[in-house]
Amino acid sequence: MPSLRTDIIDVYVFRRDLPEEARGASLGIEFLQLHRATGALKGTWQTIMGHVHDGETGAQTALRELTEETGFGGPDKPLLGFWQLEEVNTFFLASHDAIVLSACFAAEVAPGSEPVLNEEHDASRWVRRDHADRAFTWPGQRAAVAAICRDLL
Repeated sequence: MPSLRTDIIDVYVFRRDLPEEARGASLGIEFLQLHRATGALKGTWQTIMGHVHDGETGAQTALRELTEETGFGGPDKPLLGFWQLEEVNTFFLASHDAIVLSACFAAEVAPGSEPVLNEEHDASRWVRRDHADRAFTWPGQRAAVAAICRDLL
């Protein structure tokens, strides 16, 4: 029987970069994707993902992973905003025979901000809102992006 895991979080990083007159369907919003260099998701474009450590809350994990993987949230790259989303990504992880419930968070960074990647990633890209449905592979990721645009912006 598959186990149930709740020790993973997702963080969706966005920035408002387009001037109002050029926004159109993108709403002037871009979402960060990181290209995985290691692990089970190697070679795929993902959001920030991480595991909760003993004694950490989900929000603490999200902030730690955000800083570790991108530098955002650190003293040189402060956040403009940080939110817990109502969305919880649900998926089956065959390699662990587990159903995963992953809490979702959103972080806004300053226009023009760029991540400083750690060893888990070998590239990054910013995806305009109107291209997110093609760039984010999983339905839960697309739902989180839609929720950010609908509920936060």
